Amino acid sequence: MTDFIPLMNRAAIAAADVILEVYREDFERFLKADGSPVTLADQKAEAVILDMLKETGLPVLAEESAAEGRIPELGERYFVVDPLDGTKEFLKRNGEFTVNIAYIEGNRPKAGVVLAPATGAVFWGDANGAFEGEVAHGVIINSRPIEVAKDGPMLVVGSRSHRTGPMDDLCQLLGVEADVSVGSSLKFCLLARGKARLYPRFTPTCEWDTAAGQAVLEAAGGVVLGLDGEPFTYGHADRKFLNPFFVAAATLALGRQAAAEMTRLTR
Repeated sequence: MTDFIPLMNRAAIAAADVILEVYREDFERFLKADGSPVTLADQKAEAVILDMLKETGLPVLAEESAAEGRIPELGERYFVVDPLDGTKEFLKRNGEFTVNIAYIEGNRPKAGVVLAPATGAVFWGDANGAFEGEVAHGVIINSRPIEVAKDGPMLVVGSRSHRTGPMDDLCQLLGVEADVSVGSSLKFCLLARGKARLYPRFTPTCEWDTAAGQAVLEAAGGVVLGLDGEPFTYGHADRKFLNPFFVAAATLALGRQAAAEMTRLTR
């Protein structure tokens, strides 16, 4: 597999710069056809990423382009981009939004970058492992490996913008000791860093919301499964790139246990 991580990191850093330019100013929000919010930051960041990924010659499935009906023929190898994941968190100005870039091969995420512009925290992963660092003056510093916590306290990560009854029921069934709320794909990164062990999702997401985070988590030793207990896959144009419910977990055994319970709770 080609090593796309350096290019993906550079593209994420460039996108973060334009996002922060908008973030520091008064900005307008608009509503897309599906009712979800979008800002100038989403649009400018996507344009930067698309321009930088052009050199690879690979197609790109990008959120804002897809919303406007511009969906390329994807094929076996392509990128998936969410230029600003967590627009609701961006609008709340709580800093918990990210740039997500993933490389897909054979319908599976093989490499991913997740960058939080407001804090400079960056996470990436591929066949060489998972890592975190900080962005300072346009470069990544303090790079270090990360991995999941295969045992220890049962901590579950959820969303600041979504909470459901089934989530509470699942936590009780699995003996969850505490939960950590965070926005955007930072949820996957908490698992990848060993700061939580489970992330169940009972509410809608799209492929660009999850691909990069899944790549980082899997590189750190974790899993992302559908409720059938099978690995999460991508490129589902037939369902407009909408994801079914899923569970991200530190281990396969925990993921399959949670998926079985989630299936029962959602019948």
